[in-house]
Amino acid sequence: MADEEEYVTVSGERITLQRRHYSASCREFLVRCPRLQLRSLSAVTCSVWLVAYGLFVLCQNSVVLSAAIFVTLIGLLVYLHFVKIDQESLLIVGSLGIQMTSSYASGKESTTFIEMNQVKDVVINEAIYMQKVIYYLCILLQDPIEPHVVSEVVPLFQSSKPRLDCLVEVYKSCQEILEQNKKS
Repeated sequence: MADEEEYVTVSGERITLQRRHYSASCREFLVRCPRLQLRSLSAVTCSVWLVAYGLFVLCQNSVVLSAAIFVTLIGLLVYLHFVKIDQESLLIVGSLGIQMTSSYASGKESTTFIEMNQVKDVVINEAIYMQKVIYYLCILLQDPIEPHVVSEVVPLFQSSKPRLDCLVEVYKSCQEILEQNKKS
């Protein structure tokens, strides 16, 4: 069963949360960010090329134009491959663990898996950012030597930055699965 709902990020952009329930102990959450806008991409490219053309007119050196084109294309490729994330997903399987995947605009995917025996809890944390209080979902990992101590905090949905109402939906489902896992 899958359902989809629209939410807003902390910066006011629209995102989509898709929930997939595979079983009582297996759920997946996909947060889709807005796609790269052709208008903003064109504006940045034109600005760089106009500045390069102005420098070309002043110094009459064609290397400036070639360098501007080269830098713009390399910058775009780097941005699409390493920065712009289109989708973030969280797959939680009660008996195995939690898998986090980030899908970049270039098609590259980055996946991290945390075994369930390392997970102490999933919590909603708050932080002060630019005179605002923002909330983020994170996984608390327990220390292997001292199980009551938190060894690491792993934030989720770092790129999309959903608001609290979206995080609460994911948090409740994660807590249901963690409670089932503790009972068994």
